[in-house]
Amino acid sequence: MFRIAAIVWIMLAVTLAGIALLVIVTVPALSDQASFLIPVVCTAALVIAMPLSYVVARRISSASAG
Repeated sequence: MFRIAAIVWIMLAVTLAGIALLVIVTVPALSDQASFLIPVVCTAALVIAMPLSYVVARRISSASAG
């Protein structure tokens, strides 16, 4: 299950970071502080994706087990 969680974590972290970056770049109030916010939201996306990927991997494993 660790391999599944790792693969899901990579995809989920990149997706969450991309969404956060899109918000930072498109909102004018946030784009002024982009040099500070971009590393913060990317790190937050990596951390938030960890437990979510475990939940998704567990659901994938239980669904494929029968």
